[in-house]
Amino acid sequence: MTEQQEASEDAVMTRIGQAVILLHAGDREEARNRLGEIWAEIGAEGDSLHRCTLAHYMADAQDDPADELAWDLRALTAADGLRPGEEPGPAPGREAGQPPGRRPGPVAGRGGAGQGAGQGAGQTARPGPQQAVRVFYPSLHLSLAADYVKLRRPEAARVHLARARAATGALADDGYGNGVRAAIARLERRLATEPGEAPRPFPEQYP
Repeated sequence: MTEQQEASEDAVMTRIGQAVILLHAGDREEARNRLGEIWAEIGAEGDSLHRCTLAHYMADAQDDPADELAWDLRALTAADGLRPGEEPGPAPGREAGQPPGRRPGPVAGRGGAGQGAGQGAGQTARPGPQQAVRVFYPSLHLSLAADYVKLRRPEAARVHLARARAATGALADDGYGNGVRAAIARLERRLATEPGEAPRPFPEQYP
């Protein structure tokens, strides 16, 4: 990759990070507008990491749970496009300690969960491509599980929560990884005691 290409990619991540700062400051409409502009520029065939990161944050900017689900599904699809051999750069992640409805997000090259929004954008630490892709999945599936809970679709929520749990082996034993695991456990407990539903075990994995 040339220096010009790296600078261009860093600029996209920086712009995403700036929109996320607005989102976390409470300016959801402006964050949506900025993320929407970047999404239009990236396009359907754009960089998978950019699309995954942007879609993941755009989900948090939605007021309608169905729209939130649609963006989280786009984030998962983009992550699936990060094939081994494609070198993903760092992406800003959602903090694990955010209020209900805000879930930990895909992160590459970040340690603790309490760092500010956008701090990951433009940084240089890069894990191996396969590990960087695998570490996305616990929080992506956790986000989808939370979306389905909001939409009162508990069976779909359990499917993605089980997939999130099965993918946690890729997480490091650090603030971010522990935050994701704790969020999965909280949602497991919530789903196990939903009113009108008998407690049930969670399958360890799905095909």
